Amino acid sequence: MTTTLTITDQPIDEARLLAARRIPADCGAAVTFLGVVRDIEAGAKIAALDYEAQRAMAEHQFRRIFAEVERRWPVSQLDLVHRIGRIPVGEASLWIQIVAGHRREAFEACQFVIDELKKVVPIWKLTPSGTPRPSEP
Repeated sequence: MTTTLTITDQPIDEARLLAARRIPADCGAAVTFLGVVRDIEAGAKIAALDYEAQRAMAEHQFRRIFAEVERRWPVSQLDLVHRIGRIPVGEASLWIQIVAGHRREAFEACQFVIDELKKVVPIWKLTPSGTPRPSEP
């Protein structure tokens, strides 16, 4: 399985990411997930969210998640971009693409990655009150 991981303070350019990746001929499924900042957070209207990360530990935890995906599913590629810093409403905070031979394993692996990152990756979004809480893309 090939993987890419990017933690960045720059906007996520989904079109560029998709154009840069080739689907192998033996793969029939590419599942892409885009997590976008909503205009309501913790019951309050917002204009943006702030994401903070403990980068070294976040990268370590993502690698552990990727290894578990490789152990559980026959996935060919796993690419993930998580944005940190201030992210305006309507912009992406998370982009994932999983490529596999069939849709079931691609969807299952993508759901697993999202669920696990919320549990174990030290990336926090600050609520409008400034209180950190686990990331919920």
